[in-house]
Amino acid sequence: MRVLVTGASGFLGRAVAAAIVAAGHEVRCFQRRPSGVAGATDALGSITEPDDVAAAVAGVDAIVHLAAKVSLAGPPAEFETVNVGGTRTLIAAARTANVQRLVFVSSPSVAHSGASITGSDALPADPDHARGDYARTKAAAELLALAADSAELRVVAVRPHLVWGPGDTQLIARIVERARAGRLPLLGHGAALIDSTYIDNAAGAIAAALERVDAVHGNAYVITNGEPRPVAELLAGICAAAGVAAPAWSVPASVARAAGSVIEAAWRVFPGEDEPPMTRFLAEQLSTAHWFDQRRTRADLHWTPAVSLDEGLARLAESYRTA
Repeated sequence: MRVLVTGASGFLGRAVAAAIVAAGHEVRCFQRRPSGVAGATDALGSITEPDDVAAAVAGVDAIVHLAAKVSLAGPPAEFETVNVGGTRTLIAAARTANVQRLVFVSSPSVAHSGASITGSDALPADPDHARGDYARTKAAAELLALAADSAELRVVAVRPHLVWGPGDTQLIARIVERARAGRLPLLGHGAALIDSTYIDNAAGAIAAALERVDAVHGNAYVITNGEPRPVAELLAGICAAAGVAAPAWSVPASVARAAGSVIEAAWRVFPGEDEPPMTRFLAEQLSTAHWFDQRRTRADLHWTPAVSLDEGLARLAESYRTA
């Protein structure tokens, strides 16, 4: 297939594009700066510019859409423009260009309303109750994408959960930076079970979804390693891999949620240069269980994780040792 991968300069997007190249497909990467993916070509532009999108989509058979504004903070209009407007523009261009397949890369946060998720499958995306502008707009975009599913344009949504691995400048780098500075507490007792996904597994599952679109279109799937761990154990493993001390102090979850709400409100008025240190969404993610039943995902996508959680942590440790 000739495949367009949007957002391929990001951590997950780059890995997805590389996995699709490795599967023998012709890959074009579309983003604002070069992707650096060996074996792929680049089409530079913005997902919010219809002319750029039309040029990128021309001549491809399938699209994997990862481009998004991913942040804990920022102007709500920016999330709406990129995540919802960009998806709408891409779908319109795909229809015009007679693209047959679309894999929409979403997030489990589209169905997270703040309560624990224990062993659920992919719950319906719910923009009205999703927490934060990112989750809200990704939920709306997923609904747009799945509503476009048809015999002519087959659409599947995949939701990789807490993707991490060597080279991650978001989740891993921030955990390590805060731990090194002594600013990484546990919320509550750190006992909440959470799923996560090693980068190779996330990329492999998305590549598998691309191959299986014709059989599974119209559906949404959560992707994880299928190895939920207590949040304290997962954080300790990441910290050990990086050679920093694990969290040694805790904050009541209710206090963190209240503080997160206050910080979010203040950040909207006086935004900092980086992410806010806490938001209500982040506090909920670190203090509630969220793990998922993977049986339907694995059966339908004909996919199983290739890298265990422990092997992933070993690879992460090796990356820090050789950095």
